[in-house]
Amino acid sequence: MGFLSSDAARALIALAALERADADAGPLARLRGIRSLVLALEADPAQLAAVRAALDDGASWEDIAEAAGLSPSAAKYRWAGDDAEIAARQEASRKRKRDRPSSVPTDLPGLAVSEAAARLGVTPQAIYQRVTRGLLEARTVQLPDGRSYKRVFLPEPAQPAEPAEPSE
Repeated sequence: MGFLSSDAARALIALAALERADADAGPLARLRGIRSLVLALEADPAQLAAVRAALDDGASWEDIAEAAGLSPSAAKYRWAGDDAEIAARQEASRKRKRDRPSSVPTDLPGLAVSEAAARLGVTPQAIYQRVTRGLLEARTVQLPDGRSYKRVFLPEPAQPAEPAEPSE
């Protein structure tokens, strides 16, 4: 019995089978096989067991991070502590992702600094300078979830005067 979980071992065997049957495996089947293996390996307890064994053998977090392709702080965040501490960090991370959308809302007032810069044909730094000098109005919009966005309010362009009625 190897060190991989049965799920990871099955995903590895399935991907190896796709590799051997290269002519029959379409690109989407290969992509699905690769993704299945990656997910199975990420969930495999063998990683945590290897990290704990390396720590017991005297490896540093820097050594572990280098072997895992992570920064030392990311390795510690991912694997430090007992199972309950790791599970609590993972759940807190999932909760933050659920509670905090990753996209910028489209219904904010005013313009983003980059949008204002594009509209005026200047750089974003020029927009910030104009705001500092009082030439443009800008406000920070705070959302209920804690995100904040700098919004710029351009002056309304002057409307052309109505043409005069021709006199008779």
